[in-house]
Amino acid sequence: MILICYILIKTVSGLKENYIPSLPPLTRCNRNSKFHKLWKIASPCSVSCEDPNIYSIYEAKHPHSCTSRGTQRLYIRLNSLHYILSHIPQIDKALSLSEGVVPSNRHSPANNQKAQSKSISYFEATNTAILAACQHVSEVASYRLMFFDSNPFFYDSLYVGDVANARIDKMLTILKHNIKLMTAILTERAQEVAVKQVMKASFDAFLTVLLAGGTTRVFNESDHQFIQDDFESLKKVFHICGEEFLAENMVEKEAEVVEGVIELMGMSTEQLVENLSTLTGESGGVGVTGNGQKLSMPPTTGKWNRTDPNTILRVLCYRNDRVANSFLKRTFQIARRR
Repeated sequence: MILICYILIKTVSGLKENYIPSLPPLTRCNRNSKFHKLWKIASPCSVSCEDPNIYSIYEAKHPHSCTSRGTQRLYIRLNSLHYILSHIPQIDKALSLSEGVVPSNRHSPANNQKAQSKSISYFEATNTAILAACQHVSEVASYRLMFFDSNPFFYDSLYVGDVANARIDKMLTILKHNIKLMTAILTERAQEVAVKQVMKASFDAFLTVLLAGGTTRVFNESDHQFIQDDFESLKKVFHICGEEFLAENMVEKEAEVVEGVIELMGMSTEQLVENLSTLTGESGGVGVTGNGQKLSMPPTTGKWNRTDPNTILRVLCYRNDRVANSFLKRTFQIARRR
C-alpha cells in the first residue's frame, strides 16, 4: 500500500524539465538590431500567475508570494510522503513482534544468520523509494516555483532591454515570501531538502537568463558588475533564509558554476574569442577564423560552465559590440537578431 502511494505521488508530480523554457536559437546581437529601436517604447509584460488575488502577488503595491495552487499541492504531497516515512519504524516494530512474518530481504539461510545480528527493516525497499520520491517532488516543486510561478518576475523580466533598469530586487522580495510560505506549509522534516532545491532552481533560472534569455536581452562588458551584485544578493537570500536548513558552504558550492559564467561576462570580447578558439580549434568543423583556423560549432550540452565552449559562445552571442558580431558572423554564420 505504501509503495502504491509513492508511485501515485511521483507519477502525478511530473518532471522539472516540463517547466524549463526551451532554448532559443543562437543569434548575434549588434547595435543596429530592430530590438534596440523598439524595446524602449514596448509596454511591460503583464503578470500571468493563475490568480493574482488568490496568491497576493501585490498588496498595497508591494510584491508578496506568487506560489500557485499547483505548487502548494506539491508541498502537501511532500508532507504526505514524510508522514508515511515517519510511520515506517512503528510498522516495522509491530511486524517484528509478529510470529511468522519474515522480512522480504531474508532470502536464504545464509542471510538468516546475518539478519539475526542486526535489525532488519520489512520496508527497506519502500523506505528507499519514498526518500527518492521526496527528492523528486521537492525538485519538481522548486522548478515549478522558479520557472512557472515566478516567471513574470524572473525569466520574463530580469535584464530585459537594459540591465541597469531591470535588476533583481523585486524578484528577491517575491522569493523571500515564496520561501516563507513554503516553510510554513511544509513539515520540519521536509524543509531542508525543499529549501536546497529552491536554491538550485533559482541559480539555474539565473543562468538561463544569462545564457538563454532570448532576443530581449543583450549584455555589455560594463554590465558585469550589476550582474555580479545581483547574484550576490540572490545568494544572500539563501544564506539568511536557509541558515537553519543548509549545511555550511552549501550555498557557495552550488553558486560556483554561476559565478564562473559571470566571470566570463566580465572578460573582454577579444579574450572570449581567444578562449573559444583555443577550446574548439583542434576539433575542426564548420567555422573559420580570420587566420584560416577551423572551429567547430560547440554542441549544447546544458552543462554550462566557464570552460565549456558552448557557454562561451552564448556569452559572445549576447555581447553587444562589433567584435563579437563580426566574429560570430565570420566564424559560425550565426544570424543577426531581427
